[in-house]
Amino acid sequence: MPLYSFEGKSPSVHPEAWIAPTATLVGDVVVEKGASIWYGVVIRADLGRIIIREGANIQDNSVLHVGGTGVCEVGKDATVGHQCLVHDCIVGESALIGNGAIVLDGAVIGRRTLIAAGATVTPGTEIPPESVALGSPAKKVIPLEGTAKLFVDHNAAVYHALARRHADSIELIDPA
Repeated sequence: MPLYSFEGKSPSVHPEAWIAPTATLVGDVVVEKGASIWYGVVIRADLGRIIIREGANIQDNSVLHVGGTGVCEVGKDATVGHQCLVHDCIVGESALIGNGAIVLDGAVIGRRTLIAAGATVTPGTEIPPESVALGSPAKKVIPLEGTAKLFVDHNAAVYHALARRHADSIELIDPA
């Protein structure tokens, strides 16, 4: 896994976190215990700190960057789905950012909140806990219930187990 220092600040990865070999971490990145960073992810903390809290998972080809606020944080057991852009914001504990969603500068995503796939959370927007935000821009906010609630309830555990499987069995294949 490529880890890069930038202006004297280097990523800090807990030994019990799993980082895919094709993920790239640059600068002041903190990855806590049990977190997983998947294939193709780029986490670039050159303008501030990015913290991936315990048990959180950042899925394939997502990009996280920090700018003006100085800290971007993904909460404990939160999920950032495939191909998301998370920029200079706070993602609450056990929140789920759906595939292809965009969460922009200064946004605050509440605890156990689902941002629907493809949604765009505009700068400075606060999405309350235990809700679902839909649309681009994400203006429709409804209570977290039904299938969406089940998805939020179980996603972190599924990715904890899957990260352990990858850590135990991934092998680079020599094409020769």
